[in-house]
Amino acid sequence: MGSGTSTRHHSAFQNAERTFKAAALIQRWYRRYVARLEMRRRCTWSIFQSIEYAGQQDQVKLHDFFSYLMDHFIPSSHNEREFLTRMFTEDRFTQDPEMEKCSDYESIEVPDSYTGPRLSFPLLPDHATALIEAFRLKQQLHARYVLNLLYETKKHLVQLPNINRVSTCYSEEITVCGDLHGQLDDLIFIFYKNGLPSPERSYVFNGDFVDRGKDSVEILMILFAFMLVYPKEFHLNRGNHEDHMVNLRYGFTKEVMNKYKIHGKEILRTLQDVFCWLPLATLIDEKVLILHGGVSDITDLELLDKIERNKIVSTMRCKTRQKSEKQMEEKGKANRKSSAQEPIPWFLPQSRSLPSSPLRLSSYKAHKTNRSSSIPCGGCLDGRELSRQVRSSVELELERCRQQAGLLVTGQKEEASRSASEADSEAGELQKPTQEEWRQVVDILWSDPMAQEGCKANTIRGGGCYFGPDVTQQLLQKYNLQFLIRSHECKPEGYEFCHNRKVLTIFSASNYYEVGSNRGAYVKLGPALTPHIVQYQANKVTNTLTMRQRISRVEESALRALREKLFAHSSDLLSEFKKHDADKVGLITLSDWAAAVESVLHLGLPWRMLRSQLVNSSADNMLEYKSWLKNLAKEQLSHENIQSSLLETLYRNRSNLETIFRIIDSDHSGFISLDEFRQTWKLLSSHMNIDITDDCICDLARSIDFNKDGHIDINEFLEAFRLVEKSCLEGDTSECPQATNAKDSGCNSPAFSVSAHCNSASWVQTILLPQPPE
Repeated sequence: MGSGTSTRHHSAFQNAERTFKAAALIQRWYRRYVARLEMRRRCTWSIFQSIEYAGQQDQVKLHDFFSYLMDHFIPSSHNEREFLTRMFTEDRFTQDPEMEKCSDYESIEVPDSYTGPRLSFPLLPDHATALIEAFRLKQQLHARYVLNLLYETKKHLVQLPNINRVSTCYSEEITVCGDLHGQLDDLIFIFYKNGLPSPERSYVFNGDFVDRGKDSVEILMILFAFMLVYPKEFHLNRGNHEDHMVNLRYGFTKEVMNKYKIHGKEILRTLQDVFCWLPLATLIDEKVLILHGGVSDITDLELLDKIERNKIVSTMRCKTRQKSEKQMEEKGKANRKSSAQEPIPWFLPQSRSLPSSPLRLSSYKAHKTNRSSSIPCGGCLDGRELSRQVRSSVELELERCRQQAGLLVTGQKEEASRSASEADSEAGELQKPTQEEWRQVVDILWSDPMAQEGCKANTIRGGGCYFGPDVTQQLLQKYNLQFLIRSHECKPEGYEFCHNRKVLTIFSASNYYEVGSNRGAYVKLGPALTPHIVQYQANKVTNTLTMRQRISRVEESALRALREKLFAHSSDLLSEFKKHDADKVGLITLSDWAAAVESVLHLGLPWRMLRSQLVNSSADNMLEYKSWLKNLAKEQLSHENIQSSLLETLYRNRSNLETIFRIIDSDHSGFISLDEFRQTWKLLSSHMNIDITDDCICDLARSIDFNKDGHIDINEFLEAFRLVEKSCLEGDTSECPQATNAKDSGCNSPAFSVSAHCNSASWVQTILLPQPPE
């Protein structure tokens, strides 16, 4: 019996041992499986982020290129000066009679057939919830109500300080949301899951409401409506995409013009002004600072609280609004009286200054400081001018006080509005922001945290800086803060802590890169200021996919985008591969392939890990690079019989070309007029040393206008670029003579037409080269 018991124990022990070994094997296999999936996910994430940031670099280079041209081009006429000014300021719209009609939203009739939501002011909570339901059903808000809502929004924003102060004493909790980027489903899901805004439920939306997504207009209308309904409980911060220059590239400008073809220009112009007035940051209980991007080693909250934020028209360029011709002449007379005064640049600011909120002593002091500093320091004002400015300022202050006290009767509205408008344009003359002020705003809208100590330029994005834990700690100690909440970066889980949990990144646009690529998140803060994070997926499809299916789907999308990027640089890659092919045998090692690809694309990706998905198996660890490039081209060729090199050029430059088209189309009509084309060509010809007459430019414009309707649309613009590249690629150098010889051959000759077209194509690639020295 003892022997039988011992045998059973021994057998049980062996079974248990086998079970443990099996469990260990399964666990080891599962850990490896999860690790491989995580590695694939991280590689995929790196691809998406690298391509996104490369696009932002292109945007900055493109803008810097045009800025450089404008800074070094001397306009020869009033029309040239006006056109160039409109290119990079918010005043991109000429005031024609049609536009004057559109600017008065009350004159816009709403037809009886309109079935969308209707607004009346002051807004009620039902109006805001009705907007959500209407937009969920794909209805569109009429242009009259859009303009009316924007008008009321600007009136409210003007009264707000640069840094909003919010307290948890007046609400149960405060919910902070990050980037939405035009994804309406995420906003609706947040309100569904967390509850609609109310006196007990405050919200702070931390910028980047627009661009990339297809419902940016609808998101703005909902956010602005709730802000007007609950002005003390609903707060908005400005993001780096609340910028009319950024909107040209990332889709918001196009979305507005597509949805509102008649009144789109006026809506864009009003929106650009609204964006300038959005607050820069929010402070909760004087302990938690909420801003869009981050901070730097020079971030000064006191200075940020004092600057006139509406002067920062765009963070892409330290320039402001242009004064009218009459104001420029008056200023010129005053300057001529002062012997020490410098010549007036043609970029001059136009006053739109309004006081900060008079309800706060600090804001009032800040406004006094700003107002005194806004008086021109060069030259002396005569008695009549000084009297007019003081009278206008006093009238503006009185009108604002009447509004706040509720004493403004209906009959006085028109007169008060006219008085405010006169004061707006005549009283306080806004100087352009100083470099320090502009840098302060750029840093808080564009910066990202890093793990290393210190602060350095954010070369990956092209703007702002990278700030380390020491910079964060220094700012927290200086202003007695607990932690920072920022957005600006897409995170796989929708949020991320860093810098010893002193910096929290919140990103609220789920499925940002691709369905299943990331979660969205928002954070709730109660009186204890302990962050409670809520994650979600707004797309129901992701809930039905396994982790492997989700990663495979996202990975496929990322690799497709990366192959397009590789194909767009095929010529550069071929040249780089040849450098590694010393024996001219057409073969390079896979290590050389990885080094060459990185030296061309500068994406910082783990190419050695990615080569198995990008390069077919090769013998002896060698790659036949010409056949690899040929296979890459076959994947990208469309159904049209387009030459590979032409398609490569279009892939590389399409985004830049579309942005350039919208820059030249300064009135956002969707067409480039002859005057816009002529002024832009003069700008480019001065940079490229091309001697070209107005008649030659007109001939060139007509040759691009394929349907002969007197305007150049986006398709004609892209097609002209493609055809010119084809002509230059198929012909020899004699078929594409330099423009300097065009004068000898005559404007109307075919040789000149090709030459001018080639130069119009070549300067597009010039924008991606390093900037000329200032």
